[in-house]
Amino acid sequence: MNAELDALKGALDSQRAHVLGILEGLSEEDLRRPVLPSGWSCLALLRHLTVDVERFWFPGVIAGEPDVAGQLAAGAEAHWYVPEGMSAKEVFADYRAAIARADVVLAAADLEQEPAAWPVDIWPTWRLPDVRRVLIHVLTEIACHSGHLDAARELIDGTTWLGGNPYAG
Repeated sequence: MNAELDALKGALDSQRAHVLGILEGLSEEDLRRPVLPSGWSCLALLRHLTVDVERFWFPGVIAGEPDVAGQLAAGAEAHWYVPEGMSAKEVFADYRAAIARADVVLAAADLEQEPAAWPVDIWPTWRLPDVRRVLIHVLTEIACHSGHLDAARELIDGTTWLGGNPYAG
């Protein structure tokens, strides 16, 4: 890895840790409870990060792995739910496995290389030209969703990622 990739990967790992950290200690019931008007739950957002972010962008788009690239089609909103019978423990394990698989792809990637596959069904007129921009896009998406999880967690039990009230003197 080069210094730029190391820095981007470090920031990515930090956001991944934030996602897992803000959810730590929540019960299965709280993980599944929607707290925002849109109706998604923390567990559903974690499922989205697993399927539509870690798997989609790294093995799917960057590496073009056939088992994922074939799923690069419109209708990704279906991944904003947890399949019937899938436990919270399984959702977390699946997320960690998706991260491990994504990291293998990143370890073999060059920031300048073009994606091996592109979901033209989803974005016919938009394209990220290289791994660098895919990685920046993913980092931005995970950071954004980390913030969503922060808000949801605070509404569930008052816990904040920073611990306590960040505005208290």
